Amino acid sequence: MRKRNKLMYSSGINDADYPVVIRKMVNGKDKMVWICPYYLKWKDMLKRCYSAKCLEKRPTYKGCSVCNEWLLFSNFRAWMITQDWKDKHIDKDFLFEGNKVYSPSTCAFVPVRVNLFITVRGKMRGEYPIGVGRKKGLKKNPYYSHCNDNGVKYHLGMFPTPEQAHQAWLAKKLEVCNEYLVEFKEEPLIVQGLLRIHAKIQHHIETNTELTSF
Repeated sequence: MRKRNKLMYSSGINDADYPVVIRKMVNGKDKMVWICPYYLKWKDMLKRCYSAKCLEKRPTYKGCSVCNEWLLFSNFRAWMITQDWKDKHIDKDFLFEGNKVYSPSTCAFVPVRVNLFITVRGKMRGEYPIGVGRKKGLKKNPYYSHCNDNGVKYHLGMFPTPEQAHQAWLAKKLEVCNEYLVEFKEEPLIVQGLLRIHAKIQHHIETNTELTSF
């Protein structure tokens, strides 16, 4: 077990007054049988920002940081206790696009499916806009549009240009965003983030332009 007050990823201090990890011998092997959920979220957050190995694998986190207040575990834990966090991901740029600082004023716990809804995998996209692919061998309407939501893949049709296929993707995203706004209407922070995303999608539909990030 890591000693308390030892720097985590050269930045954070675990000042917990209780064991955050419990290990036991199971069938002759030393195994972790419990880890504090607050500590786990805190540790993962620090890892994304300050672990050289993690940043090498996930370069989009380069330049991200944790506010001074949250470098102390007890402060982060006190905040997380007040949040609806179970089965949710902590997100730093759901409320504010492009934000790179984890802090109590910028972060929200977001349902996993909503988090996936706004995930853009640029490296996997290829040469076409988000949600667009091309079927080889077709001369008429060779571009297809598809959208994933909550484990369901929607095929949105075939189109003559990648731009039209992308517009179909945007329309489906807007539809799903509207559904989420109804579903999470009782959660102010989720609504705040979804309204930001809704406005951005709507802008790209109205201007017939490509959306590259949320």
